[in-house]
Amino acid sequence: MPLKRTIKKKVISKYRTHDKDTGSPQVQIAILTKEITELTKHLQEHKKDQSARRGLLGKVAQRRRLLTYMKMHTPDKYQEVLESHKLKK
Repeated sequence: MPLKRTIKKKVISKYRTHDKDTGSPQVQIAILTKEITELTKHLQEHKKDQSARRGLLGKVAQRRRLLTYMKMHTPDKYQEVLESHKLKK
């Protein structure tokens, strides 16, 4: 269940570091967090949707890998991302 283009553009514009930034870890984590939130809402209503559940687990794993990468390479930005998305680590 992909995000709508307008929502994705808003998320990218909020977390990008420069005008053409669409692939930095901060932006990717922001997009994944929004998708995870949407999938969680969907699964609360549709409890037996196993394909959506599997997709959710994949997105959570991808976000975790990106967070680990950020923790190793840019610890200061890592802390900012955790605080801005209210994530626990």
